[in-house]
Amino acid sequence: MNMVLKVFLSMSFSGALLILALFCGERFLKHKISRQWQYYIWLIVILRLLLPFGPETNLMGKTYQAVDEAITKNASLSESQRPVNASENILPPAVSLEPDNENTNVPVEELVTAHPLKDITSLMINHIWLIWLMVALGMLIRKVTIYQGFIRYINAGLAPVSDIGILDRLSIVTERAGIKKPIELCVNPLISSPLLIGFFHPCIVLPSMNISEKDFQYIVLHELTHYKRRDMFYKWLVQVTVCLHWFNPLVYLMSREITKACEFSCDEAVLAKIGSGNAQDYGKTLLDAMAAVGKYKENLGAVTLSENKQLLKERLGAIMKFGEQSRTVKMLTFVLTLCILLGAAFVGVYPVDAAVDRIEAPPRVDVDKTPATSTDSKDYASQVERYYEADSLLLFEIAFPRLDKNAQKRWLEKLYADRDFAFFSVAVRWFDTNSALFTDFAEKAYADEEMAFFSTLSDYMDKAELEIWLDRALEDGNWAFQSILFDKLNRGEEFDELEEKHEKEWAEAQATEYQAVGVTMDGKDYYYQSQLVNIFLDIRPNKSFYTLNMNPKGTINIKIVRDVENKITGVFYMTEAEVVELLEDMDDPDDKTDVEIIPIDFKTVVAAETIFLGEYTLSDGDEILYDISAKTGSRIKVFFAKDEQKDVAYWSVNNLRQPGESLECIADFIVGSPATKPGTYQLYLQAPDDALGNVRGSVSIKSADAS
Repeated sequence: MNMVLKVFLSMSFSGALLILALFCGERFLKHKISRQWQYYIWLIVILRLLLPFGPETNLMGKTYQAVDEAITKNASLSESQRPVNASENILPPAVSLEPDNENTNVPVEELVTAHPLKDITSLMINHIWLIWLMVALGMLIRKVTIYQGFIRYINAGLAPVSDIGILDRLSIVTERAGIKKPIELCVNPLISSPLLIGFFHPCIVLPSMNISEKDFQYIVLHELTHYKRRDMFYKWLVQVTVCLHWFNPLVYLMSREITKACEFSCDEAVLAKIGSGNAQDYGKTLLDAMAAVGKYKENLGAVTLSENKQLLKERLGAIMKFGEQSRTVKMLTFVLTLCILLGAAFVGVYPVDAAVDRIEAPPRVDVDKTPATSTDSKDYASQVERYYEADSLLLFEIAFPRLDKNAQKRWLEKLYADRDFAFFSVAVRWFDTNSALFTDFAEKAYADEEMAFFSTLSDYMDKAELEIWLDRALEDGNWAFQSILFDKLNRGEEFDELEEKHEKEWAEAQATEYQAVGVTMDGKDYYYQSQLVNIFLDIRPNKSFYTLNMNPKGTINIKIVRDVENKITGVFYMTEAEVVELLEDMDDPDDKTDVEIIPIDFKTVVAAETIFLGEYTLSDGDEILYDISAKTGSRIKVFFAKDEQKDVAYWSVNNLRQPGESLECIADFIVGSPATKPGTYQLYLQAPDDALGNVRGSVSIKSADAS
């Protein structure tokens, strides 16, 4: 079963227990404690139904643990009773994709020829959350549609009140209620009782203006109390909860109780303002409101003065009994609130964190200790090859551990060379981190600066191993691998501090380097020989920009020239031709019909995400120019692929951020070689390691025919 749905079901069951407790408790305490408390206490139940909070040890966790243990015990008993062919090659169990699935030792051949009915049943169980979600969305859409129809009906018969005297009375009551926002007043003879509509632009709608001044005051004060307490938002929160828990009959009971409590608590709040001496007059107002029967029943999205005759009878009784609460009752209310809060936490939810840990850290076996025979290895070698060609990750994972040590090594080398992270990941999870093969590939990934492979391997390292690798990366000054290891050790803040320190040191070193050749900096302004610089250009040996700063107030244009070792060799004034050429390059005046520019502008590219940038036809001699930068992130990759085979890259640039430098992807290619034939290709941008932030720039494709 989907993990999210399992957690959600535990939330629903926890909420059901609280609903029953509150419903039974209110039967005894209904006339003893505040109606407003009875209204707002349901918010704790709603939070229990919507948020998966709770202590690590809770009732739901214990219950699910007992059920899981019972299922596991039964599964083990069934397995022990199953006849086993001694000559049968039994494979170790596959790592379960769901923690509540049974792990049984099943031959690969049996998996391949699994019963279709069993597969369909398993598929339905694993996707039952789709049924739940579709019903929930359907119910919510229906409720919203009904409410919109209700509002359209109300607006069709709405007539704004323009009588200055009545509006002045409304203003007085509004001020008394402590509301500063303007409130509209309208009349619609089709409604059965006064109501309030509008979430952000409130409007009180009356069936008629033929009411006494006192009734007007009570009606308006009642509706304004609804608005001030945000009862419409509360009502819709309840409706969303009902839609999400549509399968739980007790949420409908909760909805009905909250609807009743809303009016009772509003009456109580109004009486607290006007005084208990006016309770009889206020009750008469309710009776008068029921006399005006309209043609349209009020909708769940509006808050009304009266709901029905039975509820009205109960409300009148509560109004007549209204009085100030004693200190004992207030203390009882406080104790009850605390008990319900503790109860909501105690029942808890399914312990998803523990389940996720079991999924993310599956038990590994030392494959070196379980070698296969020569004959078996040949059989499994052909199976592994077949499953890899069929892109069947699950069956590959089952068969791979049965290969002999040399075959496993050859496969890891192949997966590493093919840059197949998914298959590499399921293969290495079977190795003990102390095995020579695991260590060799960690060393290889580190030496090759293959961050993605190293990150996969580090997922299976313990804390001590990660600390050793981090010490090595710090000693080597390997910035990218430091980022990975700090993250795996949950010490990201330390890396951020280290990065900030490096950036500051680099900025200081750069300022010192410029000062040595006569260039000084004041914030973002550059000066050379005491003159403010207009264009400041610092270029690398490959002609890409190191620093480009423009200040219209400047009077001179200078350029910094560096050698192949990135050392400054001199400072020169830019000629007028160089300035014109630079500006032309920045604002390309050429015929753009022969140059296609693909703009790049992404606020965030999540880790391991590959973004499709379009499909393009490339010809012999076409020039491809990458000019992309990312403000945050350790590595950026831009490449073309053919037939959507993203594992095979053409004209690929995979750049790693260097300490103190910006992360850039600046390169150019010419189409046309035996390995890169003309044709139609797809362009992609990728964050191979961690997330990229503020990715900006462009990819240009210049036709070979462009002048």
